[in-house]
Order: sequence, then C-alpha cells, then structure tokens
Amino acid sequence: MIRHLVLFKLNEGVAKDDQRALAGAEAFAELGSLIPELREWECGWNTTERDIAYDYAINSLVEDRESLQAYLTHPAHQAAAGQWREFATWVIADIEV
Repeated sequence: MIRHLVLFKLNEGVAKDDQRALAGAEAFAELGSLIPELREWECGWNTTERDIAYDYAINSLVEDRESLQAYLTHPAHQAAAGQWREFATWVIADIEV
C-alpha cells in the first residue's frame, strides 16, 4: 500500500474564497468517487492559521505503484491538478505502508 500525501500552499494574493480555489477544492472532492484505484480519499482546507501551515491537503491510499500511476494519469486527476497549477504550489510524499 502507498499513502499519497499532498500539501498545497495558495499563491500570494489568493484566498480560500477565491473562485479558482473553490472550484479546485470541488474538483478534488469529487476524485474519490471517480478514480477506482483510490482505496481511501480525504481532502480539505487546513483549519490552523500558523505561518508554516499549508492551506489544503490530500491524504489518499492506493494499492501499489501501478495504482498510484493510474491515479496520477487519470483524466479527472489531471484536470483537477491543472486547476491548482494556476493559483498554488504543492509538495508531495508517497509512503509505503
């Protein structure tokens, strides 16, 4: 199993209520039901207001590297991630569990 973690930081001048951010969050929220390789899917806005905190997070679980690749290349994931490229940066970690 692989735990896929992603932390998003909104770009300078972009707030959580920006229409792009709201649409991006909605696109990610839908992925759990659209991509069969996802065994677990959680995503949402960070609730803390610390300087070092990221703004949005994804926590997902897939069976193996092939499933992770299927998720990453799925058209719905590509479309959602493409939206976020316009207004945020992110870091990822893939952990074998």
